[in-house]
Amino acid sequence: MRDSPISAENAKAGTLHWQAQFTRFDDPRTLVACPLIRQLRSSRVEGYVSKTSVARGEALDLFVSLNPAGRFRLDVYRMGWYGGTGGRHVGSFGPFAAEPQPMPPETVERLRECRWAKAATLTIPAEWPSGVYLGKLTRDEPFGAQSYVVFVVKERRPCELLCMASDLTWQAYNKWPGTSSLYDDGTPELWYQGTDVRVSFDRPYAKYCQVLDAPLSGGSGEFLLWEHPLCFWLEQQGYDVTYCSNLDLELDPGLLAGAKALLSVGHDEYWSYAMYENVLRARDAGLSVAFLGGNSLYHRVEFHASSATGAPCRAFARERRFDDEDRLMGVKSFGPGYGDWVVTNAKHWLYAGTGLADGERIPAIVGWEYHGAPAALEGLEVVADGRLWAAGSDATADDPSAPLRHQAVIYPGPKGNWVFNAGTIWWSEGLAAPPGHIPARWNLAGTFGPMPEVQRITKNVLDRMIADGRR
Repeated sequence: MRDSPISAENAKAGTLHWQAQFTRFDDPRTLVACPLIRQLRSSRVEGYVSKTSVARGEALDLFVSLNPAGRFRLDVYRMGWYGGTGGRHVGSFGPFAAEPQPMPPETVERLRECRWAKAATLTIPAEWPSGVYLGKLTRDEPFGAQSYVVFVVKERRPCELLCMASDLTWQAYNKWPGTSSLYDDGTPELWYQGTDVRVSFDRPYAKYCQVLDAPLSGGSGEFLLWEHPLCFWLEQQGYDVTYCSNLDLELDPGLLAGAKALLSVGHDEYWSYAMYENVLRARDAGLSVAFLGGNSLYHRVEFHASSATGAPCRAFARERRFDDEDRLMGVKSFGPGYGDWVVTNAKHWLYAGTGLADGERIPAIVGWEYHGAPAALEGLEVVADGRLWAAGSDATADDPSAPLRHQAVIYPGPKGNWVFNAGTIWWSEGLAAPPGHIPARWNLAGTFGPMPEVQRITKNVLDRMIADGRR
């Protein structure tokens, strides 16, 4: 393990108790418009926080609804490696009293913004390092129902890696309390996705509604699905990593100045154009960027202040598709497609120590959404190139009606830095399988779990970014 502040943090005792044991979901309806999707809330205990990210010493307000009324406890965990347990308990708070909070009306924009009573305020202790934190809410009664709130503690300091939570995408797909998202209203008649539709961070996260059944997603967004495996592996390796929210690229882009590389992880679909331009400028100033995900920078958003609190960027709407995402990513962003990582350019330093040859495959790592169509950028090299299976049909890229092709690329930046794009949401699945993690599934077998080739490629890329960037 490397010698870093994260190594010291992960030497502390971890626990498996960060996992919710008594989940309760009370809306079992299967949405008619998309029968593969089940969106569930947990009204016995559910909550949200006032900020997606917070610095040490800052206050974070907690809004909780209990139905029926009662008391709840808050246990906070920092997520990481911790000897393979996946999290460390950093504090217990409460019990606090709470009662059923009002259901906000749905506006003509399909927006629901909660105006719940504040249940507690948490001031972030000075000793809590940057990381993704889960707050486990537990009703204070025998076998009390549990759910989560999730937030990032950020830290402005020099570091090797800045890992970004894809929380805009978590919220775009969030259907709390059970119907409307940026995509639909839960009926087959209405599927409007235009700029008048908005979603808000002033509400809980319902159970995840795509690809797999994940009870631990109640309140935690998509973090445990696509991002925790990467954080788990990064901290096992001892990389000096700090964390931020998607919103920090808009509201606090100075965080980019201290890092050698920015990591975009998992399903990082939603960005504002200001976020995009801030990262382009940082790349040109020497920041390396690793896109360890798929379907990234697919939709541009426009932000709105909260009508409940006035806080900036608490609601957003889909503005339009990105049409120049490949200027940064090196490839275009696409929707569903499944298949193998097919090696090309096996002599590239990225493949050092993998033993892979041209044409060999890393199976089942590409999905459920991907990247391809390399851009004409100076020095760009294609390092993987393979045909994909088209989701929801028997078509393959051999069929002209479904010419799906995954391509992974790498190109040099102007200051010795690098941009790498793995081009698959499931890349983190090949790195680690932390406790509580459910492997990716669709209507096929799914991923094969951690693979040494994926681990070695990722290590080669990150080590080179750290060595070459911002000397």
